[in-house]
Amino acid sequence: MTEQKLIIGRDDKADFPSFNLSDVPVKTDSGAYTSTIHCSLIEEKDDILNVIFLSPDDQSYTGERMQFHEYEQKKVRSSSGEQQERYIVKGSIQLFDRKHNTEFTLSSRDLMRYPVLLGRKLLSGNFLIDTSLSNLSYEQKNKSNT
Repeated sequence: MTEQKLIIGRDDKADFPSFNLSDVPVKTDSGAYTSTIHCSLIEEKDDILNVIFLSPDDQSYTGERMQFHEYEQKKVRSSSGEQQERYIVKGSIQLFDRKHNTEFTLSSRDLMRYPVLLGRKLLSGNFLIDTSLSNLSYEQKNKSNT
């Protein structure tokens, strides 16, 4: 029996247990294949990828430097249509009390409203999108914590 798909809105707040991040604003983007997360530092040295997620002005910013020994580089087409070489790491995201393992491309999203985009690779098979709704997972999390 297949698990019922959850309804997710156009945006929400999610936890990223593997990156030690909580309540990060996310935007659903059915036009993107892979999910993307903002990084203020992306630096490869001696086959180790050093990353600091988010920016100091983000509410969920920790400043923690994380190291990845397993990662890839792929060409990704940005929303403006240009090809970019991006690093990809595996991580987990928690929405509606469920943990999902997926891939994230790393990018500077300083000028964007949301530090994280959730792409089809995560959304397909797990969620249905209702663009008239917002923060469904975050509201459920807050109700269960009270």
